Amino acid sequence: MTDPIAFLLACVAVLFVPGPTNTLLAASGAASGVRRALKLPLAELIGYSIAIWTMSLLISPFVHQSSLLSNALRLACAGYLIWSAIHLWREGADALASSEPISFMRILIVTLLNPKGALFAFVIIPHLGARDFAAAWPYLAAHACITVAASLFWIGLGALVGKGVRAHAGAGVIRRVGASALGVFAILLTSATLRAG
Repeated sequence: MTDPIAFLLACVAVLFVPGPTNTLLAASGAASGVRRALKLPLAELIGYSIAIWTMSLLISPFVHQSSLLSNALRLACAGYLIWSAIHLWREGADALASSEPISFMRILIVTLLNPKGALFAFVIIPHLGARDFAAAWPYLAAHACITVAASLFWIGLGALVGKGVRAHAGAGVIRRVGASALGVFAILLTSATLRAG
């Protein structure tokens, strides 16, 4: 996707749409506020960077040759999302999840396993498949800026919603809603993989 406008629109559409990472960012903002969650955009940025580079450099040649490997990677991602959903749900039950933000490492791992990473590596960010990294850098920099903006948006949205919800239902409800959303994403990913396979 070498057209800069199409690239930017694709990045905005993919990064701002609700997904596993955005769900956790919103849950963190809701549970503990914006200030305590400000380190989390860096975790998302690191997660996407590792995922994009790993897929472009190491996995791309094998995935294109093996649908079995492609499906196995998708199912592994879905499995991690299910584990994360269960963990987040249990936090909601424990003292109404306290007011601790989602951990840096959890955001990093969920982002690393987020199927959006494959979309960026194989479809949206140009020149990576051709190993033309000098031409890819401006796109990677723009992707990084949009990633941070989307992270801050979801943290802020979560904080706004959380103020009202905490007053009526407690932080545990916020995390359980986030856990339910992660479970839905895992089911959708598994279903799509099984249909494709």
